[in-house]
Parts: sequence; structure tokens; C-alpha cells
Amino acid sequence: MTASLALVAGCSLRQLAVDSIGNALASGGSVYQSDADVTLVGDALPFSVKLMDSLVAESPRHRGLLLAASRAYLLYAYGYVGFSAEQQTRDDVDLANATRARAQRLALRSFDYAMRGLETAYPALRSQLAQDPARAARAIGDRHDVDLLYLSMAALGLAIANAKQDAAMLARLPEVEALLARGIELDEAWNAGSLHEFAVSWYAARPGAVDRGAIERHYARALELSGGTRAGLFVAYAEAIAVRDQNRRQFDGLLDRALAVDDNARPDERLQNALAQRRALWLRTQADLLFVD
Repeated sequence: MTASLALVAGCSLRQLAVDSIGNALASGGSVYQSDADVTLVGDALPFSVKLMDSLVAESPRHRGLLLAASRAYLLYAYGYVGFSAEQQTRDDVDLANATRARAQRLALRSFDYAMRGLETAYPALRSQLAQDPARAARAIGDRHDVDLLYLSMAALGLAIANAKQDAAMLARLPEVEALLARGIELDEAWNAGSLHEFAVSWYAARPGAVDRGAIERHYARALELSGGTRAGLFVAYAEAIAVRDQNRRQFDGLLDRALAVDDNARPDERLQNALAQRRALWLRTQADLLFVD
């Protein structure tokens, strides 16, 4: 009996410790987000995502842990693996396709964690979203859920972007659109316009006719909310509009604005700005391929 009680007590203490970590992660951003050293973070992320897997296994319904795990997987999928695939595309198509498939798998892991986090408050949300995206998204009714909502739509959008020939993935486009629309309804100013920034890239990349009016509106609102402190917004608009219009002068000007964003403009998001500035520098090297004289 004593041994059994000790075992139960040990499990309870371990659960308490894991939940405490989850609470800490939920109350603030990842320590990586405030670090502008892109290489250092990239080297550390594989360990981080596996640590998150272990913690979630100990407390599978802890919202904070699920949010942190989703965030870590999305960061790794987009900022590192997905970016590598783009760099490889012109040099080694087979390697690029394999890397893109890996980015898709990682993005889907992020989506899974985000959905599990949302389902702690909205049971069966994932299946409902697949059946009737608009109705399911409207069921999300708390502004405090926008962080998980953002992660779920960004992760699913990234998975779709890395599987453009997969009809089953393309069929999930309405899920992303429903989550984006609901997020803006709940808190359109969230995280200094992050939802609007996502919309700039989304409306430019989705299949069909480009809704230029929507891109312009979301860009203007994101710029207003961020005060020009998000380098990724200028990069997104450069790719969405300047490349489409073949306006090299505008393209260069937008990349200059991205590169001019100060590291300390958003101390809690130094990494996001650093990743966007890395992309801006890379896009400059690709300009002769993007623009036809």
C-alpha cells in the first residue's frame, strides 16, 4: 500500500510539474521568439519540438502545452524546413520535393496540436470543421482562443502550400478561410495585425482570381496596427503585389523597409523579424528570376 501511495504521489508531482511548465509557456511567448539569432534557434528547434512531444504526452489536454507545441512545430516547418525547400527548388527538384513533403508533415503536426488545444473547449471541432468550415469556425467564441485559431489556420495553410498537387489538401482551403474570417471577427487587432498580415499572403497565394482589393485592405490595416514594426508584412506585400505587377522599384523599396525594421521594434518577436529579413535578403538574390525586363 505504501509503495502504491508513493507511486501515485510521484505521478501527481510529475503531472503538477509538467502542468506548471505548460502554464508558464501559455502565459508568455517562447524564449526563441525574442532571439534574433536565426541559426542558433534553428539548431535548437529539433530538440525543442521533441521535448514538447514528451511534455504533451504527460499532460495531453493541457492547453498551454498544446499551444507551445503547435507554435514550435510551425516555426520549424515554416522558418527552416519550408525555407530550405524554396532554396533547393532551382538546384535539385527531387530534394526540394522531399523537403517540401517534410515541411508539410511538420505543419500538420502543428495543426494537430492547435486543434487539440481548441478541442479542450470545443469538442469535435476538427471533424465539424471538415464538414462545415464556416459553421464550425463560428462556434469558436472566445477572443482568448485566437492564438490557437491563428496557429491552426497558419499551419494548415502551410501544409496546403507544400502539397499543391494534392487534391485532398486543396479541398481544405475553405477551412483556412473560415478560421481566418473568424479570427478577424473575434479580434482583428490580435498581435499587432498578424491576422491581416497572414491574409495578405493568403489572398495572393490561393487558387483562382486574385482579390487585389482584399490584399490592399488587409495590408493597409496590418500596417496601421503594427506601425511598420513587422518586417514580414513588407515581404508579404512585395511578393503578393510587386512581383505580380512586375514592379521592381516597388519590390526593392518594400524589401528595404523590411530590412530597416529595428531588432528592438518588437522585442518579443525578434526572431520573426529576423526570419523575415533573411527572406528579404534571399528574395533580392532571386530578383533577376522574378522580374522580366
